[in-house]
Amino acid sequence: MTDPETLLRALFARAVAVADPMQSLAAHLPPRPEGRVVVIGAGKASARMAEAVEAVWGPCEGLVITRYGYGRPCAGIEIVEAAHPVPDAAGMAATARMLRLVEGLGAGDMVLALISGGASALLVQPAGAMTLGEKQAVNAALLASGAPIGQMNVLRKHLSRVKGGQMAAAAWPARMLALLISDVPGDDPGMIGSGPTVGEASTPEDARAIVARYGIALPPSAEAVLNGPTEVVAPEDPRLGRVENVIYAAPSQSLAAAAEMARAEGLRVEVLGDDLEGEAREVARDHAARALAAQRGLVRGDAPVLLVSGGELTVTRRGDGVGGPNAEYALALALALGGASGIHAIACDTDGVDGAAEVAGALIGPETLAEARAAGVDPAAALARNDAHGFFGAIGGQVVTGPTLTNVNDFRAILVAPA
Repeated sequence: MTDPETLLRALFARAVAVADPMQSLAAHLPPRPEGRVVVIGAGKASARMAEAVEAVWGPCEGLVITRYGYGRPCAGIEIVEAAHPVPDAAGMAATARMLRLVEGLGAGDMVLALISGGASALLVQPAGAMTLGEKQAVNAALLASGAPIGQMNVLRKHLSRVKGGQMAAAAWPARMLALLISDVPGDDPGMIGSGPTVGEASTPEDARAIVARYGIALPPSAEAVLNGPTEVVAPEDPRLGRVENVIYAAPSQSLAAAAEMARAEGLRVEVLGDDLEGEAREVARDHAARALAAQRGLVRGDAPVLLVSGGELTVTRRGDGVGGPNAEYALALALALGGASGIHAIACDTDGVDGAAEVAGALIGPETLAEARAAGVDPAAALARNDAHGFFGAIGGQVVTGPTLTNVNDFRAILVAPA
């Protein structure tokens, strides 16, 4: 077996590679239809998805919005870069253009929609009288609230003119095929990018309950939207009758590929789930207990055990540090393990961005806490102020990939060898 850090990095790279649209999308793309075809899309993987479409269909008409730095060369599809996770004017202007592009289509036309994680922030058309600044403030409050992604997206849908099936309704009566990369626990298509092509059954009352539960401050314009009739499109709406939504890449596939690679290395693999949610530090403490229990069952000469998991953890912001859920999980895991020998771990976001930092995540090992002491860094204090990225930056534990051009959520792996 290679050294633990090299192995863990290779497993993460394998999980990302399986979800690369250039490797996975073509098998799910039908023959190019006769007549007019318009390609639209949004998300961190959407430009790569558009590139994969044109590799099969040739140059296409269309518009796709992706995160700054995630653009790809396309012959016909226009790629617009905008801000994520807090939206900006570039995303808002591009979304307005996308709506105009699909609104004039007829029954003989087809729309190919390419949706991946990140579309919630990149597709921006605030409902009611909300301004972009107010939309940005709500989004920032949501990100700091600790609400799980499903709850966040319910509120986002009811404050939008494009989410919750509204983009698909705008394209009616054209036929629509939506190809989706899942980045949400449970792979609910209505939660991917806040479901611009999927009907929504929730109500404004549900959205108001989320606001109250997580103490999210709303401007009066947003309150007015939630107190009025909703614009989201019901699942049974006839305008969705010509829409087909297909999830073609999901966290489970990436975890399975990494598990297969680990077994080929002689490891015993336990998959803890591809849909885990919860506070990053609390999940980390649970996983530390599992890892220590697994180690107690090993004796010298036993094959190491690998605990792998996916999903999307959350961080309730308490301090002023820089830290996403994967880095916070890794820091809390290191503290809970207390320097236990023979246990190494990686926690990264498959899109290469953990929280607001341009860092995928972090690696830990038995020496992590000792390295922190040597560097004069207090791990408990860093966790208390949500500064996990600052902590791992100080000790050289960050995993930096740059844009991966895909997004199937978190990847976590704990390698447990005999003590």
